Amino acid sequence: MRGIGRWRSAVGAGMTPIVFALAFWLLTWWLNTRIAGSAWRGSRAGRLAVPVIFGITVLVAWECLVLGLDVSPVILPAPTAIAARFAVSTHVLWGDFVQTALKGAVSGYLIGCSAAFIVSLAVDRIPFLQRGLLPIGNFVAALPIVGIAPILVNWFGFDWQSKAAVVVAMVFFPMLVNTVQGLADTTSMQRDLMRTYSSTYWQTLAKLRLPAAMPFIFNGLKISTTLALIGAIVAEYFGSPTRGMGFRISTEVGVLGLDMVWAEITVAAIAGSAFYGAVALMERGATFWHPSQRS
Repeated sequence: MRGIGRWRSAVGAGMTPIVFALAFWLLTWWLNTRIAGSAWRGSRAGRLAVPVIFGITVLVAWECLVLGLDVSPVILPAPTAIAARFAVSTHVLWGDFVQTALKGAVSGYLIGCSAAFIVSLAVDRIPFLQRGLLPIGNFVAALPIVGIAPILVNWFGFDWQSKAAVVVAMVFFPMLVNTVQGLADTTSMQRDLMRTYSSTYWQTLAKLRLPAAMPFIFNGLKISTTLALIGAIVAEYFGSPTRGMGFRISTEVGVLGLDMVWAEITVAAIAGSAFYGAVALMERGATFWHPSQRS
């Protein structure tokens, strides 16, 4: 009887966090429904409140389920354990962020997107390049990163230069295809009007076609932000110095340090979101006249 009592108390202690998670989920669901259905939803605070509340709900439910089900930290650490590891490892996380995001991802992003923009002008100017280069671009874009990453690491070495090369290969063709498509997004009437003004090719490009292509160009830039960080992290699996997000994730998985792995994932998510948000802000400033940016 004493053993049954202890079992019942253990079950009750385990069920308490699960019941709390369910009650908290229902409460925040009701709160989000009220915000989304009220006049407050159109304000900036209302648009921000819904995802913030939902994110907090997911974290609370995660914590309660891990505690209630007594999940091993090797399988899934609790958010509080991840936060604690994050707090004591900021110097390591910062060094990994600089190595992977700033050196590898950002440098490769700038080189790849700039080269794609220049090549897109040549493709737009020379018709046979459009017929020959774009199909090759679609083929290269379909190549798996795990196939090209070890090749480029062998070519450029184990430091950030090889990671930048992988990022260039990943972002070049998405940026190229979007820019070429944007440069073609003008009507014949608009082009005829520029010809009646005796505009040269470069005048038409600067005053008509590039402004019209800006939404497509920024679409390619935004797509490339996520590809750049993913490419730099994956490339580090195939050789890197003793720092970097990909290096840290692979080594910590080997020693079952899942809390550090999740801390690195958190840094990558924050960096990727900030990178995407910065490009989106630049898009809003550069294409304020476009219907998609009008409030």
